[in-house]
Amino acid sequence: MRRRLVPAAVLLGLTAVAVTGWMTRSAGRGLVTNPAFSRPVPERTPADLGLAYQSVYVIAADGFKTVGWYLPGENGALVLVQHGYKAHRGQVLPVAAMLRRHGYGVLVMSTRGHDRSDGELITFGVQEMKDLAAWHALALTLAGVDPRRIGMFGSSMGGSLAIQYAADHRDIRAVVADSAFSSLDDTVSTSVLHQTGLPAFPFAPLVVFWAERQAGFDSATIDAKRWIGRLSPRPVLLLQGGRDTFITPASGRLLYDAAREPKELWFDPDVGHTLFSRDRAEEFEQRVGGFFERYLK
Repeated sequence: MRRRLVPAAVLLGLTAVAVTGWMTRSAGRGLVTNPAFSRPVPERTPADLGLAYQSVYVIAADGFKTVGWYLPGENGALVLVQHGYKAHRGQVLPVAAMLRRHGYGVLVMSTRGHDRSDGELITFGVQEMKDLAAWHALALTLAGVDPRRIGMFGSSMGGSLAIQYAADHRDIRAVVADSAFSSLDDTVSTSVLHQTGLPAFPFAPLVVFWAERQAGFDSATIDAKRWIGRLSPRPVLLLQGGRDTFITPASGRLLYDAAREPKELWFDPDVGHTLFSRDRAEEFEQRVGGFFERYLK
């Protein structure tokens, strides 16, 4: 009987390894791909909120086309607004509307692998910096925009992208990051559970292993804590909710501690991921609108 049990146990173990490998490889691929046929796209435009706008697009240095909206302002300042992971332009329309109420021009951007833009891979900033560079170049050509008064607002992954981009472009004068991840490794356990349903242990490291090979990046290099200190003396405002189930709620504090002055952190223990503009609308407008008033006007 014992001799029969050993081969069965070995077979069971090999099967478990194979199933785990298949599951985590599939989850890793899903983490970094966003196929055009299945991704969400905007159901509304700024016109549905009574806002004048232009549909615009840019082509990055490597040929990827990304789409966006431009909402002309009146005060000469412009805010570049970036949506989050597997999101689209329509999800940051409330932010754009608030900024327009304060007179700002708004350039609502998308990145590759999102919305109606080219590509399917998501690299958490490794390749997306080319998209942001193309949008920034467009911003500098817009009539009536003062190139000395350009800020950025990023939601979720878009917040991390904004920090990364602004760190190397000093003419971005102020940054607001809403629910940004401090680093991919800091939040991978939370994100893997949210995106795949797999428990962090023992699956998260394996999911990341396959994601890195699918998208061609090293997760250890995707770390906004390394970039945020380079924003100073330009200001940064960080928004972080304690009920965030997509990234670790500690991300805001980690980023705040790594930043240099001037810096601000708005932490609310009862707000979920990127829900400040919905659940704290009045205070959101006061804080974010006031922040840009101080540093762009």
